[in-house]
Amino acid sequence: MFHVKQFQELTGVTAETLGRLQLYADLLEKWQKKINLVGPATVPDLWQRHMLDSAQLLPLLPKPDCRIMDFGSGAGFPGLVLAIMGGPLVTLVESDGRKCAFLAEAMRVTGTGASARLENRRIEEVPPMSVDVVTARALAPLDKLLDLAEPFLGAGSICLFLKGKKADQELTQTTKNWMMQVSKIQSQTDPSGTILKLENVARGTC
Repeated sequence: MFHVKQFQELTGVTAETLGRLQLYADLLEKWQKKINLVGPATVPDLWQRHMLDSAQLLPLLPKPDCRIMDFGSGAGFPGLVLAIMGGPLVTLVESDGRKCAFLAEAMRVTGTGASARLENRRIEEVPPMSVDVVTARALAPLDKLLDLAEPFLGAGSICLFLKGKKADQELTQTTKNWMMQVSKIQSQTDPSGTILKLENVARGTC
């Protein structure tokens, strides 16, 4: 089983940051008994399956002070993990009221109120704004994600999407309607997983 110490060794987080992540993990396990925040079978492997899976995006951020919008934040993966680990401004978008109640409490106990803000609404209802990075994990097919991301992409914006074994299939479908520069990065936590880093995203075909 993957342990907290291994997470610290792989990510290089400080003891203070690790302590905040532990508070988050403890809170999640407590709330999980009442509402389904993550797949029940994944709770014993929380630090690899969810924490490390989210943390692996941190080195891919384009600059230290980037603005991040996390679609479908759910239990806070990857958005809240990035905020705790140093993301300066992360917007967590989640329409489920119960999950938002959890996120609000997690932000409180981890002291991330200054670096994370919560949008309790559907992604389509968030006012358009330009952000540096759009993130999403296990939310929707790639073409749908880009439809949702379009109002938030400006010059220099990138998308970081955690995808599974259908990543190539989704890319093939998406490039029928979108142009982009694609980097595929092997997931650290799932042999069949891929991080899609998309740059210069624009609607259209070559």
